[in-house]
Amino acid sequence: MPQLKQLPAHLIGGNFLLTETSPDLVFTPEDLSSEQRLMAETAEKFMDKEVLPNCEALEHQEEGLAKKLFRQAGELGLLGMEVPTEYEGLGLGKTSSLGVEGQMTRLGGFGVTVGASCGIGMQPLQYFGTEAQKKKYLAKQATGQWMGAYALSEADSGSDALSLRTKATLSPDGRHYLLNGTKMWISNAGWADIFTVFAKVDGQHVTAFLVERTFPGVSVGKEEHKLGIKSSSTRRLILEDAQVPVENLLGGIGKGAYIAFNILNVGRFKLGSGVTGASKELLKVAARYAMERKQFGRPLASFGLIQHKLGEIAARIFACDSASHRTARMFDAVMETGETIDSTTPPFPRGLDEFALECSILKVACSELVNFAADEALQIHGGYGYTEEFPLARAYRDARINRIFEGTNEINRLFIPGSLLRRAQKGRFPLVAAITKITKELLDMPPLDSGGEDDELALAQAFLANAKRLALFGAGVAFQKFGDKLIEEQEILGGVSDIISDIYLAESAVLRTLKARKAGRNWSVMADLTLTFVNSAVGRMEQQARECLTATSQGDELRAHLGIARRLLRWSPLNAVAMRRRIAKRLCEVGSYPALVATQ
Repeated sequence: MPQLKQLPAHLIGGNFLLTETSPDLVFTPEDLSSEQRLMAETAEKFMDKEVLPNCEALEHQEEGLAKKLFRQAGELGLLGMEVPTEYEGLGLGKTSSLGVEGQMTRLGGFGVTVGASCGIGMQPLQYFGTEAQKKKYLAKQATGQWMGAYALSEADSGSDALSLRTKATLSPDGRHYLLNGTKMWISNAGWADIFTVFAKVDGQHVTAFLVERTFPGVSVGKEEHKLGIKSSSTRRLILEDAQVPVENLLGGIGKGAYIAFNILNVGRFKLGSGVTGASKELLKVAARYAMERKQFGRPLASFGLIQHKLGEIAARIFACDSASHRTARMFDAVMETGETIDSTTPPFPRGLDEFALECSILKVACSELVNFAADEALQIHGGYGYTEEFPLARAYRDARINRIFEGTNEINRLFIPGSLLRRAQKGRFPLVAAITKITKELLDMPPLDSGGEDDELALAQAFLANAKRLALFGAGVAFQKFGDKLIEEQEILGGVSDIISDIYLAESAVLRTLKARKAGRNWSVMADLTLTFVNSAVGRMEQQARECLTATSQGDELRAHLGIARRLLRWSPLNAVAMRRRIAKRLCEVGSYPALVATQ
């Protein structure tokens, strides 16, 4: 592999663990342009006018309705945000797409329909396709004329994706590949016009193909009877000597793994950032009901435990939203360099690979956020929330799939520390040197001490710097104990992963708030949201650190390691009750998350 160029420190994947980032270098929602906001508003109006009024019909999969609405979204430019203009897209980046994708998830099933086509369904072609392939197919997908789908999973190859059994054999005349196998859980299968299908050429080399629905030998099974996302189509894709022209092979024989995993990186990012939009919608619905519903002569919103729920949902949204915008702009910045990794023909953009760790963080955190938001919003509605007359029952069912989509959260938790190790082995991340340096420094490192400091954001920033040291120290202790067998110690890896995730989310929130403060904006609500999240994250980190260190050492060594963890995680607890109450009060006054964090 050719030597990759050195990127600026803040644009190197995972480097937030090794360096401190200036708030000026972080992109935040407040930095969105008027044009970017206008695209999100267009999507919001489309959802309000066309999609949500048809919710029941979509849930019952009224014939032709989903495809009709999908085409309408394409006509508005909502499906081709990131597609180059020469293929009838808008030529924008991931930062510009965030607001649009967040609106589409307000109805979970329709969000899946759009996301499965515009994300993992279309982007293999966009990033790995030849010019001829893109001219033939990309504009059709960008404009909504055709719907796409991604076909990787099989009955016996879910998390172990590369154990797939679908085979591709070159026909005797050399004009077609004959594909045989069955793909499971394929979103859009009932409606898609084109599938990105992964098969093993000659039973060995994982390879991607562009497969049209009308090719001989292609069919789909019956609709799956799902718990949620009922307005989306999920079926099996059945390939029986399916005839795929040789020119529809994507990215080279044996290059399917590169395509699959790098597109899944993008898919994880889009899922995480997208479902944050659903969480915002759930918070709005919950706040409105809490104001309207009265018990004991008072609005529900006036009770402390309801305020706790509203404040906690809002704080988690703020952290996830901040991290999503930060990551989106880093993605775009690396893509704009034009640097590629020559592992396929054509080579793929470096940006698809650079932030794999951050994508997994967002996938896990945001999918668990939307589950939390749906559960708490339903609870606020009480018995009404449990009925299908209110939207919470559907939202609750729709939210659950996100912890399984795009690699289960368990797989992604293992991937986060694993990706750092793999990148270190390739010379792309100085992990070993960083762990060695931190371990040597720890014995002489003073604990976090405010020294009379009353700037809570600065204290949070200092705390996170020490939390990064703890994450590296814990990883080093575990590797020293288990070596290459650490991969089997999933509980430890999961704990380290959760610490790393909380660091990234909390730091993103802190930097966003510091940037707003420096700009002279009204940042007081942001500070409450940020510090509420940090305050909670401290407890989570403490628990994970204790469990991980206890599993890697014992006796005097364990006591010494726990002492280091206590010093690094020293934090004076803040009055979270007061902060959540202030957040909830403001939320109920303004009615929605965007209004809550408005700084102008």
